[in-house]
Amino acid sequence: MTRTSTVGAAAANAADPCDAPGSGPAARRELLHGLPWLVWRRHRTVLRLALLVTVVGCATFAYQRIGLMDFLHTRGTTPDTKGQLANDFQNAYGDVFRSGSQLLEYLPVLIGVFLGAPLIAGEQEHGTVKLVSTQSVSRGRWVAATLALPLAVAVLCTTLLSAVFTWLWTPAHKLAMGSDWLAGGPFDSTGPVPVARTLFLTACGIALGMLIKRVVPAMAATAVFTVVTSVLWAEQVRPRLGALRSVTYPYASEDGPRLPVDAVRVDDWVSTADGTLHGYGTCVNGDAEACRAKLGIVNRVTQYFDYGQMAGMQWRGAGILLALTVVVLAFVVWRAHRRPL
Repeated sequence: MTRTSTVGAAAANAADPCDAPGSGPAARRELLHGLPWLVWRRHRTVLRLALLVTVVGCATFAYQRIGLMDFLHTRGTTPDTKGQLANDFQNAYGDVFRSGSQLLEYLPVLIGVFLGAPLIAGEQEHGTVKLVSTQSVSRGRWVAATLALPLAVAVLCTTLLSAVFTWLWTPAHKLAMGSDWLAGGPFDSTGPVPVARTLFLTACGIALGMLIKRVVPAMAATAVFTVVTSVLWAEQVRPRLGALRSVTYPYASEDGPRLPVDAVRVDDWVSTADGTLHGYGTCVNGDAEACRAKLGIVNRVTQYFDYGQMAGMQWRGAGILLALTVVVLAFVVWRAHRRPL
């Protein structure tokens, strides 16, 4: 009886592919040891999903660029006055750019909610932190391992996706998503901004989880926090990342301002000869001509951002988010050392 059981167990172990050299958990442990492997094990579902989305997204963007370049080579990149080129482009590639932009806008939020918030809150809720602290591993090593691996995967995924989507969007920026690169999605889905937003929202999710100590409430708080910060980012921060440019033209002109095709029109004013600005609705009711003569209004002024300013504005915005990320992570490390988890 004993001999039969021993043979059966040996056969089962020999047939188990997980114990085969170079495969299964044993192979993964060769790449990740100790605490990093434990962190991967605890959050492997979210991390694997992020890596899978990255591979599929990058492959899709790269494939779509082949057809996009053929379209642009044949039809050109500057919209015509009748709007036919823009309409054909939207029919062919509008969905691709909308879905890609939405992916890179919402991915930082999803990573912050589903990876950042439970990262430490889950360990606190299940008591794992107390168990780890009784072992030979120092709290500093545990915090470093807990933060480093998920943040590294988040940076890798968003960097690759943003780089490939930027590669797809740049040649068609005059046609894609209405060419409004400031408010139409491209600003937050290309360049360094998605990476910076991911780090910031993930770090804030980690901090909120550490303070709340419960996974579900921490995820809910992180979701609310992302909505609030997204509104502030769009309304207060993003429009102030660059210096507005202006074009002045006669008040009675019927041609309007001649802006670059890829410029983003921000605001319109009326002005006096010496450049004093008044609201665009000044002197439009009653005796408008007498009102304008009294104030000396002779010109219209249009303020805009040029496409050449986009990269600088993105890097300034990313710098702000990264600086805030450093502050939040420093708070997490400080609290982990100073206060009981």
